[in-house]
Amino acid sequence: MGGWFGHPWWLLATLLVVGFVAAYVFEMRRRKSRALRFANLEVLRSVTPAGQDRFRHVPFAFLAVGLLLLTIAMAGPLAERNVPRDRATVMLVVDVSNSMKATDVAPSRLKAAQDAGRQFADELTEGVNLGLVSFAGTPSTLVSPTPDHNATKHALGKLKLADKTATGEGIFAALDQIQTLNAALGGDANAPPAHIVLLSDGKQTVPEDGDDPRGAFTAARKAKEEGIPVSTISFGTMSGTVDLEGPNGQVERVPVPVDDESLRKIANLAAGEFYTASSLAELQQVYETLQRQIGYERQRGDNSRPWMISGTLLVLASLLAALFLNRRLP
Repeated sequence: MGGWFGHPWWLLATLLVVGFVAAYVFEMRRRKSRALRFANLEVLRSVTPAGQDRFRHVPFAFLAVGLLLLTIAMAGPLAERNVPRDRATVMLVVDVSNSMKATDVAPSRLKAAQDAGRQFADELTEGVNLGLVSFAGTPSTLVSPTPDHNATKHALGKLKLADKTATGEGIFAALDQIQTLNAALGGDANAPPAHIVLLSDGKQTVPEDGDDPRGAFTAARKAKEEGIPVSTISFGTMSGTVDLEGPNGQVERVPVPVDDESLRKIANLAAGEFYTASSLAELQQVYETLQRQIGYERQRGDNSRPWMISGTLLVLASLLAALFLNRRLP
C-alpha cells in the first residue's frame, strides 16, 4: 500500500466516510418508520411533490463520494509519469561516407538524415546536452555536448561526404566527448546519464574487422563498460546505389545496400536499441521514439491533484443538488 500512497495512514479516514453513510441510511430508515407510524398516508402523498423521493438521496450520494475522493487525496496517491530530464547528454554520430549520397531515400540519404537530425534537435528536451560527431574514414567532432541545440542544427547543414567508413572511430569520438564533459562536471560520480545515437547505412570498412581494437564492436563494448548505451539506426534500403568514378575516369554504378546485421550487433553489444528507417518519415518516427526515451525519465510522484479536484467538485455539486432538489442543504 505504501508503494502507491505517500501517506497511506490517511486511508483509515475512509472508515469515517463509511460510518457517515451508515448513519445516513440508519436515519433515513428511522424517519421513514416514524412517518409510516404516525402520518396520514393520503395526506403525505398529496403534499409530497411527484418524483421527489426518486432524487432526494442524490445530494448525499454526491457528498459521500466527494468525501471519499478527498480522503484518498489526503493519502497522497502516487503515479508514474514522464518527467523531462534536467541533465543528460546525447551524442549524435552520423555516417557521411559516400554511400550516403544514394537517392533511394529522397532526396538523398544524407539530406534526409540532416532534416531528421534538425527536427530531433528541435524537439529534444531543453537542458539536455546535445553534441554531433560525423565520420567517414576519420571522425570529426562538429559540436561538443551543449544545451544549445541550435549549434547542432547549424552543424548538420555543413556535413560533407568523404571516402570510407570508420564506424568504431565515430563511437570512440563520441565517448571521448562524453568523458570530457563528465570530467568538467566533477567526474563520474556527478555525471549525467548519456546516450549515443548512431546513424549509418553501411558496414564498417576501416578497419575491416569490427573486433579490431579500433573497430565498431570494440567501441560498443567500451560504451557498455562505461554505462553509455549506443542506439543505432540503419538508414536506407537494400536497393540503394551510388555513381562513383573509377580509376579510368568512367562512372560506375555501385550498389550500397544497408547493413542491418552489423548495426544491430553494435546496439546489442552496447545495450542500446536497434532501429531501421527507409524513408525520411520513418527516420523522423525513430527520432521521436528516441526523444521520448532519452529526453524523459519515468518518475513516481504525487498524483493527489485530480482526486482533490474531483472530490471538491462533487461536494459542491451535492450542495447545489440539495438546494435545487430538496430545497435545503444536506
